[in-house]
Amino acid sequence: MNLAPNPVLYCLSSLLYLVIATHAWWPQWRSQPRALAQAPLPGPAPWFERIGLLVALVLHGVLLYQTMFAEHLLHFGFAYALSVMLWLGVLLYWLESFALRMPALPLLLLPLAGGAVLLPWVFPGSAGFVATEAWGFRLHLLAAMAAYSLLTIAALHAVLMTAQERRLHAAPQARAGVWARLLEGLPPLLTMEKMLFRMLTLGFVLLTLTLLSGIVFAEALWQRAFRVDHKTVFAVLSWLLFGALLAGRWWYGWRGRMALRWTLAGFAALMLAYVGSRFVLEVILHRI
Repeated sequence: MNLAPNPVLYCLSSLLYLVIATHAWWPQWRSQPRALAQAPLPGPAPWFERIGLLVALVLHGVLLYQTMFAEHLLHFGFAYALSVMLWLGVLLYWLESFALRMPALPLLLLPLAGGAVLLPWVFPGSAGFVATEAWGFRLHLLAAMAAYSLLTIAALHAVLMTAQERRLHAAPQARAGVWARLLEGLPPLLTMEKMLFRMLTLGFVLLTLTLLSGIVFAEALWQRAFRVDHKTVFAVLSWLLFGALLAGRWWYGWRGRMALRWTLAGFAALMLAYVGSRFVLEVILHRI
């Protein structure tokens, strides 16, 4: 049975993400600077935005399930990794939006998700793995995708915190723009920092589980627990960077720009671990 989805579903999912991001941006863009300065802070997303985002998540999830597990094989690659990461990231944002107001986050997250949903259509990745029934592999894949998604949200969170901090030190005339106004709708910087370290702590635990389950899975499949390659080197480097950041926070009270730089450095290494290495193999070297 052919489970290849209709290209219309890819376009519809991507379009929904982009439309919702545009709808979130448009009221701020249309406001005049003077009216913008006097406007109330953005409130929770309207119900139709929540429903629209839920529909986009369902369509995106169906696409991933149909294509990743077609013909009882696991089809995977850098495009699927990015698509799953951002699907989980949007899901986390959607759940979080019921309790916390984050008006600037969807303007970063949803356009990325709108692009990522199309990637598996353009870059279908490998022909498939037969190890989808192995418990070690399932645990490894689940932990890896959860860690990547949570740390992606943490990285976007760090970008917003960096912009928020720069805005606080900017000249008064630089605080009247649309983006500056959206940053005013974020929680206070100290609250953002606490949220960031909660995400980093959970992401670090999941990343640790990813590395450990990867060792177990590799030993069961290839009788070799540790393979020194680009993916392993960058994954371990990312783990060390996030671990050092959390240790520095615990022992030395690291915060502010120091924490933001370490967060973005750890995320960059994490992206190079699988997404970067698979991109080079699949797109540049054409080795699937």
